[in-house]
Amino acid sequence: MSEDLGFLFALLLNGVSIGLMYSLIALGFVLVYKATDAINFAQGEFVMLAGLIVAMMLSFEGMPLAVAVIVTLAVMIGFGFGLERVVLRPLLGRPVVAVIMATIGLAAVLRGLGPVIFGSETRAVSLPIGDEPIVLGPASLPPIQVAGAVVAIAFFLAFSWFFKKSRMGVAMRAVADNQQVAQAMGINVERYFALAWAMAGVVSALGGIVWGSMLGVDVHLALVGLKVFPVVILGGLDSIGGALVGGLIIGIVESLAAGYLDPYVGGGTKDFAPYVLMILVLMIRPYGIFGKRKIERV
Repeated sequence: MSEDLGFLFALLLNGVSIGLMYSLIALGFVLVYKATDAINFAQGEFVMLAGLIVAMMLSFEGMPLAVAVIVTLAVMIGFGFGLERVVLRPLLGRPVVAVIMATIGLAAVLRGLGPVIFGSETRAVSLPIGDEPIVLGPASLPPIQVAGAVVAIAFFLAFSWFFKKSRMGVAMRAVADNQQVAQAMGINVERYFALAWAMAGVVSALGGIVWGSMLGVDVHLALVGLKVFPVVILGGLDSIGGALVGGLIIGIVESLAAGYLDPYVGGGTKDFAPYVLMILVLMIRPYGIFGKRKIERV
Protein backbone atom coordinates (compact mmCIF):
# COMPACT_ATOMS: atom_id res chain seq x y z
CA MET A 1 0.00 0.00 0.00
CA SER A 2 1.38 3.39 -1.02
CA GLU A 3 2.03 6.09 1.53
CA ASP A 4 -0.90 8.22 0.30
CA LEU A 5 -3.35 5.31 0.42
CA GLY A 6 -2.04 4.32 3.84
CA PHE A 7 -2.63 7.86 5.11
CA LEU A 8 -6.16 7.85 3.66
CA PHE A 9 -6.89 4.45 5.23
CA ALA A 10 -5.70 5.69 8.63
CA LEU A 11 -7.91 8.78 8.39
CA LEU A 12 -10.94 6.72 7.36
CA LEU A 13 -10.44 4.20 10.16
CA ASN A 14 -10.07 6.97 12.71
CA GLY A 15 -13.20 8.67 11.35
CA VAL A 16 -15.23 5.45 11.54
CA SER A 17 -14.25 4.79 15.17
CA ILE A 18 -15.03 8.37 16.26
CA GLY A 19 -18.22 8.34 14.17
CA LEU A 20 -19.50 5.23 15.93
CA MET A 21 -18.94 6.96 19.27
CA TYR A 22 -20.88 9.98 17.98
CA SER A 23 -23.68 7.67 16.86
CA LEU A 24 -24.08 6.27 20.35
CA ILE A 25 -24.86 9.71 21.78
CA ALA A 26 -26.94 10.67 18.74
CA LEU A 27 -29.20 7.76 19.56
CA GLY A 28 -30.29 9.62 22.69
CA PHE A 29 -31.52 12.53 20.55
CA VAL A 30 -33.40 10.15 18.24
CA LEU A 31 -35.07 8.21 21.06
CA VAL A 32 -36.53 11.31 22.67
CA TYR A 33 -37.57 12.89 19.38
CA LYS A 34 -39.30 9.74 18.14
CA ALA A 35 -41.31 9.46 21.32
CA THR A 36 -42.12 13.11 22.05
CA ASP A 37 -41.44 15.11 18.84
CA ALA A 38 -39.12 17.34 20.89
CA ILE A 39 -35.35 17.75 20.70
CA ASN A 40 -33.48 17.15 23.95
CA PHE A 41 -30.97 19.99 24.06
CA ALA A 42 -29.63 18.64 27.36
CA GLN A 43 -28.24 15.42 25.86
CA GLY A 44 -24.66 16.67 26.18
CA GLU A 45 -25.28 17.54 29.81
CA PHE A 46 -26.65 14.02 30.38
CA VAL A 47 -23.32 12.67 29.08
CA MET A 48 -21.44 15.08 31.34
CA LEU A 49 -23.49 14.01 34.38
CA ALA A 50 -22.90 10.31 33.67
CA GLY A 51 -19.17 10.95 33.26
CA LEU A 52 -19.01 12.84 36.57
CA ILE A 53 -20.86 10.04 38.37
CA VAL A 54 -18.63 7.24 37.08
CA ALA A 55 -15.49 9.32 37.72
CA MET A 56 -16.60 9.98 41.29
CA MET A 57 -17.35 6.29 41.86
CA LEU A 58 -13.96 5.24 40.51
CA SER A 59 -12.25 7.75 42.83
CA PHE A 60 -13.29 5.62 45.80
CA GLU A 61 -10.45 3.30 46.74
CA GLY A 62 -11.06 -0.30 45.76
CA MET A 63 -14.18 0.47 43.72
CA PRO A 64 -14.54 -2.18 40.95
CA LEU A 65 -15.22 -0.80 37.48
CA ALA A 66 -18.25 -3.08 37.03
CA VAL A 67 -19.89 -1.68 40.16
CA ALA A 68 -19.20 1.91 39.06
CA VAL A 69 -20.73 1.23 35.65
CA ILE A 70 -23.82 -0.47 37.13
CA VAL A 71 -24.36 2.38 39.58
CA THR A 72 -23.98 4.97 36.80
CA LEU A 73 -26.47 3.13 34.59
CA ALA A 74 -28.95 2.85 37.48
CA VAL A 75 -28.63 6.54 38.36
CA MET A 76 -29.07 7.68 34.75
CA ILE A 77 -32.08 5.40 34.24
CA GLY A 78 -33.64 6.76 37.43
CA PHE A 79 -32.76 10.29 36.34
CA GLY A 80 -34.50 9.75 32.99
CA PHE A 81 -37.64 8.36 34.63
CA GLY A 82 -37.70 11.12 37.24
CA LEU A 83 -37.12 13.88 34.71
CA GLU A 84 -40.00 12.70 32.55
CA ARG A 85 -42.34 12.29 35.51
CA VAL A 86 -41.59 15.52 37.37
CA VAL A 87 -40.61 18.01 34.67
CA LEU A 88 -41.85 16.86 31.29
CA ARG A 89 -45.12 15.02 31.92
CA PRO A 90 -46.85 18.21 33.13
CA LEU A 91 -45.96 19.70 29.73
CA LEU A 92 -47.93 17.09 27.76
CA GLY A 93 -50.39 18.80 25.47
CA ARG A 94 -48.40 22.03 25.51
CA PRO A 95 -46.61 23.30 22.38
CA VAL A 96 -43.45 21.37 21.54
CA VAL A 97 -41.41 24.53 22.11
CA ALA A 98 -42.31 24.28 25.81
CA VAL A 99 -40.52 20.93 26.08
CA ILE A 100 -37.57 22.27 24.09
CA MET A 101 -37.22 25.26 26.40
CA ALA A 102 -37.48 22.94 29.41
CA THR A 103 -34.54 20.88 28.13
CA ILE A 104 -32.52 24.05 27.46
CA GLY A 105 -33.19 25.20 31.01
CA LEU A 106 -32.28 21.74 32.33
CA ALA A 107 -28.99 21.89 30.41
CA ALA A 108 -28.11 25.20 32.08
CA VAL A 109 -29.02 23.81 35.52
CA LEU A 110 -26.87 20.70 35.05
CA ARG A 111 -23.90 22.73 33.81
CA GLY A 112 -24.20 24.96 36.87
CA LEU A 113 -24.72 22.21 39.43
CA GLY A 114 -22.03 19.88 38.05
CA PRO A 115 -19.04 21.86 39.38
CA VAL A 116 -20.89 22.68 42.61
CA ILE A 117 -21.58 19.02 43.44
CA PHE A 118 -18.59 17.25 41.88
CA GLY A 119 -15.96 20.00 41.82
CA SER A 120 -14.51 21.93 38.90
CA GLU A 121 -11.34 19.90 38.38
CA THR A 122 -11.04 17.59 35.39
CA ARG A 123 -11.54 13.99 36.50
CA ALA A 124 -10.14 10.90 34.82
CA VAL A 125 -12.15 7.80 33.99
CA SER A 126 -9.60 4.99 34.01
CA LEU A 127 -10.64 1.90 32.06
CA PRO A 128 -8.55 -1.32 32.09
CA ILE A 129 -7.76 -1.22 28.37
CA GLY A 130 -4.19 0.08 28.32
CA ASP A 131 -2.61 2.92 26.38
CA GLU A 132 -0.69 1.02 23.72
CA PRO A 133 -2.08 1.95 20.26
CA ILE A 134 -3.81 -0.81 18.32
CA VAL A 135 -2.11 -1.15 14.92
CA LEU A 136 -4.25 -2.09 11.93
CA GLY A 137 -2.10 -2.00 8.82
CA PRO A 138 -0.85 1.57 8.30
CA ALA A 139 -3.27 2.91 10.94
CA SER A 140 -2.97 2.99 14.70
CA LEU A 141 -5.89 3.75 16.99
CA PRO A 142 -6.05 4.52 20.72
CA PRO A 143 -7.59 1.56 22.55
CA ILE A 144 -10.37 3.78 23.95
CA GLN A 145 -11.56 4.58 20.42
CA VAL A 146 -11.68 0.89 19.53
CA ALA A 147 -13.50 0.11 22.79
CA GLY A 148 -15.97 2.95 22.18
CA ALA A 149 -16.66 1.70 18.65
CA VAL A 150 -17.24 -1.85 19.92
CA VAL A 151 -19.62 -0.59 22.63
CA ALA A 152 -21.54 1.46 20.06
CA ILE A 153 -21.89 -1.48 17.65
CA ALA A 154 -22.98 -3.83 20.45
CA PHE A 155 -25.56 -1.34 21.72
CA PHE A 156 -26.97 -0.72 18.24
CA LEU A 157 -27.36 -4.46 17.70
CA ALA A 158 -29.07 -4.88 21.06
CA PHE A 159 -31.25 -1.88 20.41
CA SER A 160 -32.29 -3.20 16.98
CA TRP A 161 -33.27 -6.51 18.56
CA PHE A 162 -35.25 -4.70 21.26
CA PHE A 163 -37.25 -2.66 18.75
CA LYS A 164 -37.92 -5.52 16.33
CA LYS A 165 -38.44 -8.51 18.63
CA SER A 166 -39.62 -7.42 22.10
CA ARG A 167 -43.19 -6.46 22.94
CA MET A 168 -42.06 -3.26 24.62
CA GLY A 169 -40.01 -2.34 21.59
CA VAL A 170 -42.91 -2.91 19.20
CA ALA A 171 -45.19 -0.82 21.45
CA MET A 172 -42.57 1.92 21.56
CA ARG A 173 -42.42 1.93 17.77
CA ALA A 174 -46.19 2.25 17.66
CA VAL A 175 -46.06 5.25 19.99
CA ALA A 176 -43.33 6.81 17.84
CA ASP A 177 -45.36 6.33 14.64
CA ASN A 178 -48.65 7.70 15.93
CA GLN A 179 -49.36 8.55 19.56
CA GLN A 180 -53.14 8.88 19.12
CA VAL A 181 -53.51 5.51 17.38
CA ALA A 182 -51.25 3.82 19.95
CA GLN A 183 -53.35 5.23 22.78
CA ALA A 184 -56.55 4.04 21.07
CA MET A 185 -55.05 0.53 20.94
CA GLY A 186 -54.62 0.55 24.72
CA ILE A 187 -50.92 1.41 24.87
CA ASN A 188 -49.93 3.55 27.84
CA VAL A 189 -48.24 6.38 25.93
CA GLU A 190 -46.96 8.13 29.05
CA ARG A 191 -45.17 4.97 30.16
CA TYR A 192 -43.32 4.77 26.86
CA PHE A 193 -42.45 8.45 27.02
CA ALA A 194 -40.75 7.66 30.33
CA LEU A 195 -39.06 4.61 28.81
CA ALA A 196 -37.65 6.75 25.98
CA TRP A 197 -36.08 9.16 28.48
CA ALA A 198 -34.74 6.26 30.56
CA MET A 199 -33.14 4.73 27.48
CA ALA A 200 -31.65 8.12 26.64
CA GLY A 201 -30.15 7.94 30.13
CA VAL A 202 -28.59 4.55 29.31
CA VAL A 203 -27.09 5.95 26.11
CA SER A 204 -25.76 8.93 28.05
CA ALA A 205 -24.20 6.66 30.69
CA LEU A 206 -22.33 4.66 28.06
CA GLY A 207 -21.32 7.83 26.26
CA GLY A 208 -20.14 9.45 29.49
CA ILE A 209 -17.95 6.47 30.33
CA VAL A 210 -16.38 6.23 26.87
CA TRP A 211 -15.98 9.94 26.12
CA GLY A 212 -14.99 10.68 29.72
CA SER A 213 -12.20 8.13 29.48
CA MET A 214 -10.97 9.70 26.22
CA LEU A 215 -11.30 13.41 27.06
CA GLY A 216 -11.50 13.56 30.86
CA VAL A 217 -14.62 14.67 32.70
CA ASP A 218 -15.51 18.26 33.50
CA VAL A 219 -18.22 20.71 32.49
CA HIS A 220 -16.76 20.95 28.98
CA LEU A 221 -17.71 17.32 28.29
CA ALA A 222 -21.25 18.62 27.70
CA LEU A 223 -19.99 20.12 24.42
CA VAL A 224 -20.06 16.60 22.98
CA GLY A 225 -23.82 17.12 22.64
CA LEU A 226 -23.23 20.04 20.25
CA LYS A 227 -20.66 18.01 18.33
CA VAL A 228 -23.27 15.30 17.84
CA PHE A 229 -26.04 17.63 16.69
CA PRO A 230 -24.93 17.59 13.00
CA VAL A 231 -25.10 13.79 13.19
CA VAL A 232 -28.82 13.70 14.00
CA ILE A 233 -29.64 16.45 11.49
CA LEU A 234 -27.74 14.63 8.76
CA GLY A 235 -29.16 11.18 9.48
CA GLY A 236 -32.68 12.32 10.39
CA LEU A 237 -34.04 13.18 13.80
CA ASP A 238 -36.46 10.25 13.77
CA SER A 239 -34.20 7.58 12.28
CA ILE A 240 -32.20 5.12 14.37
CA GLY A 241 -30.32 3.90 11.30
CA GLY A 242 -29.77 7.53 10.37
CA ALA A 243 -28.00 8.13 13.69
CA LEU A 244 -25.54 5.37 12.80
CA VAL A 245 -24.97 6.47 9.21
CA GLY A 246 -24.85 10.16 10.17
CA GLY A 247 -22.26 9.44 12.85
CA LEU A 248 -20.05 7.57 10.38
CA ILE A 249 -20.29 10.37 7.80
CA ILE A 250 -19.53 13.13 10.32
CA GLY A 251 -16.66 11.17 11.85
CA ILE A 252 -15.09 10.59 8.42
CA VAL A 253 -15.61 14.23 7.36
CA GLU A 254 -13.93 15.43 10.56
CA SER A 255 -11.00 13.08 10.10
CA LEU A 256 -10.47 13.95 6.42
CA ALA A 257 -10.70 17.68 7.18
CA ALA A 258 -8.10 17.33 9.94
CA GLY A 259 -5.80 15.29 7.73
CA TYR A 260 -6.01 17.19 4.45
CA LEU A 261 -7.15 20.75 5.24
CA ASP A 262 -5.64 21.53 8.64
CA PRO A 263 -2.02 21.52 7.37
CA TYR A 264 -2.91 24.33 4.95
CA VAL A 265 -5.00 26.56 7.21
CA GLY A 266 -3.32 25.98 10.56
CA GLY A 267 -5.95 23.70 12.10
CA GLY A 268 -9.53 23.88 13.30
CA THR A 269 -11.34 22.78 10.14
CA LYS A 270 -12.58 19.56 11.71
CA ASP A 271 -14.51 21.62 14.26
CA PHE A 272 -16.65 23.46 11.72
CA ALA A 273 -16.68 21.08 8.71
CA PRO A 274 -19.58 19.01 10.18
CA TYR A 275 -21.67 22.16 10.58
CA VAL A 276 -21.00 23.21 6.97
CA LEU A 277 -22.21 19.77 5.89
CA MET A 278 -25.24 20.10 8.19
CA ILE A 279 -26.21 23.43 6.61
CA LEU A 280 -25.90 21.97 3.12
CA VAL A 281 -28.10 19.01 4.07
CA LEU A 282 -30.71 21.33 5.60
CA MET A 283 -30.82 23.30 2.35
CA ILE A 284 -31.26 20.18 0.19
CA ARG A 285 -33.05 17.70 2.45
CA PRO A 286 -34.29 19.40 5.65
CA TYR A 287 -35.54 16.17 7.22
CA GLY A 288 -32.17 14.38 6.83
CA ILE A 289 -31.05 11.42 4.76
CA PHE A 290 -33.33 8.88 6.46
CA GLY A 291 -35.80 11.18 8.20
CA LYS A 292 -39.50 11.02 7.39
CA ARG A 293 -40.85 13.85 5.34
CA LYS A 294 -43.83 15.35 7.12
CA ILE A 295 -46.50 17.08 5.06
CA GLU A 296 -49.10 19.10 6.90
CA ARG A 297 -52.28 20.24 5.19
CA VAL A 298 -53.80 23.52 6.23
